Amino acid sequence: MENRAGKYVKNLYGELEYKSFCPTPLPPEIEMDGEMIDLLVKANKEIAVLDSISSMIPNIGLFVYMYIRKEAILSSQIEGTQCTLEDLFNPNNTLVKNKDVPDVVNYIKATEYCLERIKTLPLCNRFLKEAHSVLIDNVRGKDKNPGEFRRSQNWIGGQGSTLKDARYISPNLIDMDNAMSDLEKFINNEDEIDKLIKIALIHYQFETIHPFLDGNGRIGRLLITLYLMENKILNSPALYISYYLKKNRIEYYDRMTEVRRTGNYEQWIKFFLTAIIESSKDAINTINEITVLHNKNVDKIGKENKKLLNVFLFLESNPIVDVNKVAKGLSMSFNTATKYIKTLIEYNILKAVDDAERNRIFEYSEYLNILRRGI
Repeated sequence: MENRAGKYVKNLYGELEYKSFCPTPLPPEIEMDGEMIDLLVKANKEIAVLDSISSMIPNIGLFVYMYIRKEAILSSQIEGTQCTLEDLFNPNNTLVKNKDVPDVVNYIKATEYCLERIKTLPLCNRFLKEAHSVLIDNVRGKDKNPGEFRRSQNWIGGQGSTLKDARYISPNLIDMDNAMSDLEKFINNEDEIDKLIKIALIHYQFETIHPFLDGNGRIGRLLITLYLMENKILNSPALYISYYLKKNRIEYYDRMTEVRRTGNYEQWIKFFLTAIIESSKDAINTINEITVLHNKNVDKIGKENKKLLNVFLFLESNPIVDVNKVAKGLSMSFNTATKYIKTLIEYNILKAVDDAERNRIFEYSEYLNILRRGI
């Protein structure tokens, strides 16, 4: 079976024989119908609005900090990981038994690493390998060649699936190496393709090649943000692309499968552009809601009350705390931290989430409720 997206090739012989997919190098000739043009215009407009709004908010560093954590959770949840904001921010981390938390923490580390690394290294295979090395360092998958392209065949299927019953078998090693070399060139080629269409094609092709033994989905989604930033579509990582992809997880996978099955890139690009539009709108709403909430509570506290204001600002990057966490984070005494927490409870900014007599936990609920959307 062959189409413009690629073909299946035979590997091995006899009972061991199987067919792997060999993708055609990008780009295909894309048919731009009215629907796609309309989506492309809307997607470019929404992402431009998002970039403009995110560049104007005074606490962009805080938004990026929270963005990275939300995107890490959403992207990991697409793969079936179960982790919440509470798991990440709980001051009693030693009490958290969720085995998925380290995977999400590593995604955060990989994102932060990449946002710094992209200042000195263009997107290339070396870059992707470095990101992968951070992503699966010392967590599940650490035995699957961190920082290296796979040296064995992999496939996609249910638990316990084999080459015989896999839903999809990615390129064999020779085809994989060739495909990643072609993809690297395509990423860095100067061409006339709209950047949003180009990253749609890049993401599809990366997921189809599946160059790592583990973490392909997360690296592939991180690649979207990095490409948009490298090409100045975004100046900060303000797009929660996994927000839409998680909501439409089955369609997300089915649309990529359809490209491999029929060569229909257009239906995938339309889906991807819709994801950009909806994710941009959600990020814009999130920025606006957080800004309104911030200003409301600053007015409650009063800008002259600098010490209490510092505690409040600490909550915006640590929305779940106990007294010890506030005291340590702001270098103040336990009693002083207790006093400020009580004041913020009186202002209805903080609230207790348990009735424990010791190590009582407090959360900035209104703020968390905004961030929890979609998770």
